[in-house]
Amino acid sequence: MNKGFLEKLLERIQRVDPGEVQTFLTDLAREKGFLETIFNAILEGVIVTDPKGRVIYLNRAAGGFFGVTEKDAIGRPISEVIRGLDWEEVTRGSEVISRELEVFYPENRLLNFYVVSLLNDDPQRGIEGRAIILRDITQSQKSTEETIESERFGAVTLLAAGVAHEIGNPLNSLDIHLQLIQRKLKAVPAKLKKSLEDSIMIARDEVARLDQIITQFLQAIRPQPVRPSLENLNRLIEESMAFLKEEIRNRDILVEIALDPAVPTLELDRDQIKQAFYNIVRNAFQAMHSGGILRVQTSATEAHVFVAFSDTGGGIPAEQISRIFEPYFTTKPSGSGLGLMIVRRIVRAHGGEVAIHSTEGKGVTVTLRFPRADRKVRFLEAGDPLSI
Repeated sequence: MNKGFLEKLLERIQRVDPGEVQTFLTDLAREKGFLETIFNAILEGVIVTDPKGRVIYLNRAAGGFFGVTEKDAIGRPISEVIRGLDWEEVTRGSEVISRELEVFYPENRLLNFYVVSLLNDDPQRGIEGRAIILRDITQSQKSTEETIESERFGAVTLLAAGVAHEIGNPLNSLDIHLQLIQRKLKAVPAKLKKSLEDSIMIARDEVARLDQIITQFLQAIRPQPVRPSLENLNRLIEESMAFLKEEIRNRDILVEIALDPAVPTLELDRDQIKQAFYNIVRNAFQAMHSGGILRVQTSATEAHVFVAFSDTGGGIPAEQISRIFEPYFTTKPSGSGLGLMIVRRIVRAHGGEVAIHSTEGKGVTVTLRFPRADRKVRFLEAGDPLSI
């Protein structure tokens, strides 16, 4: 049923039998309902505007992207429905415009959209309006970023392993020669011998400490297979904080721990998870320098368990927050830039995710999310978002 037919019908409406008009309108309503059902079923968002940019149609997917209903959107300027969209910029010409748009409410999404002009049959009359087609590319973008991150991590691991190996060889040589010197001290006068032996033992202890640091570093950056067992997450936190007790005391930091006793046991690799905790807590210590408060809290929902570490340091500037998981990127003068990258690798290996929330000048909260071991699947209620 094209527009030409409708115009002819309107011109002859007085001469058309009322029964024919009713049949036509019934068919038209049925066709409209059929098309609306189709548009509401597709995953892409569809918004149609009049020539002045006011919304005349919005499907269910588009409403979900921006947290509005069709009733709320109809008649409003498109710039009020999609806040931050420069409508004049994207409709300046008649060609198809394709852009990307980041949405923060009701969920953080990355959308690709394009705008198509709806032309009249008569070119002299200009356009009837415009259609905006939106596609959610959040997951594909995330997959791309994860692939890039994996490649970066592989390169970093290879480089670090090579450097650690090169450092390890001279350390072994140093230890061997220190042992040889120690044996030759038997011929040295007793008065001098004691002083030299003390110095050699200090040097050997430092060599051993460096060797241990390199070993731990390699264990941390090399992808390790997860060996899960049912673990009490609260207990792992308590053990980790007990291990760091001396560092906490030396830095004069107050630690507040609020552990939810209802948190269920999880399938975790205890050594890797404790390594992640150490990295986060030490990052917090360095951010607060001396003094401050570190809050550790656990909680659970029907599907996930959460651990949140909040510090009262200086926070992370907004322009740097997106780079915080990049290898060798650090906001600290003496940082390695590997700590949080290792944390995310460990958490993702357990099926979880890491979220960073920063308020500049007030502090940072690092939240780890793990899937519950007792909930392999869950049913979603109607309208429940698929993405967490």
